[in-house]
Amino acid sequence: MSKSDQQVVFSPSDVGVKNGKLFGLPFEYEDSQVIVLPVPWEVTVSYRTGTAQGPQAILDASTQVDLFDPVWPDVWQAGFYMLPISQEWQQKNVKLRELAKACIAKLEAGVATDDSELLLHQGEVNAVSSELNDWVERQAQSHLSLGKTVGVVGGDHSVPLGLIRALATRYESFGVLHIDAHADLRRGYEGFQYSHASIMENVLHLPHVSRLTQVGIRDYCDEEEQTAREAGDRVRFFSMRALRKRSFHGEPWARTCQHIVETLPQQVYISFDIDGLDPSLCPETGTPVPGGLTWDEALFLLDLVVESGRQIIGFDLVEVSGNAEWDAIVGARLLLRLCLLAAQSHPRV
Repeated sequence: MSKSDQQVVFSPSDVGVKNGKLFGLPFEYEDSQVIVLPVPWEVTVSYRTGTAQGPQAILDASTQVDLFDPVWPDVWQAGFYMLPISQEWQQKNVKLRELAKACIAKLEAGVATDDSELLLHQGEVNAVSSELNDWVERQAQSHLSLGKTVGVVGGDHSVPLGLIRALATRYESFGVLHIDAHADLRRGYEGFQYSHASIMENVLHLPHVSRLTQVGIRDYCDEEEQTAREAGDRVRFFSMRALRKRSFHGEPWARTCQHIVETLPQQVYISFDIDGLDPSLCPETGTPVPGGLTWDEALFLLDLVVESGRQIIGFDLVEVSGNAEWDAIVGARLLLRLCLLAAQSHPRV
């Protein structure tokens, strides 16, 4: 809704308008505080595909989301705007996915990891993945320079690295709240330096990230456990098993969330893989895992981050399948909450 256009009348209580904009909002880019960058990329996914279509599916479902929130009423007026989905990266995703799929098939068939053709194709995937990271970083920098708060919507979990790198040029120190079923601490999983399963290992290479707090983790390997242990106090690990154990011993969720939030510094980046939720909420995500946070548990935790006085400097929402309406419906509502919280904690100057 351009400030110069006084003819636009918008009521959040009216029927959701399919105007091609996020949540059916009338805002233009210049009037929006939170800018959402869609990244249609799932080249290195290890199991099921569909997340590259996630941004479009979320956009399509977003007009059915009510904007009123009893905790954060009227915050939507800060303006939320999703950028156009890049056709160039959509095309590159299709091409590179086939190459990565062939590499994974070879590894699963027992081909030696030093096979020359395998190494060549892995190198191609790594080179274009690096280009994607650079593109996301440039995009993020351009919006951050205008005072916008930026969130990334994927796509697989590899896609937000460029945004996190951009934030590392602007903040001396910040923490990452990582909600996920997986630790994502593998080193170059399947030969892909920027694998979806390696995002947090790559994030730990950024010295500006002073704390990585991982919540809901319930599927991880020996290598990841070792990486977390070697990181010492820099990584705080709240596995799903540990969270449920606290609950079974009578600890209220509110108190558990206080423990989690207390591990975070003042500036916080939120990385939300939708498979961190119970799979009934995201059955078509790429690698669903039994267990996980309930919807209300997740939102309570997110709200508490802002209620504690901490500032959300950016966020991502990833691994939402574009193959099922239900997953997109949940994803759209989760994206709204992330936008609300980012706007609430990082108001315009």
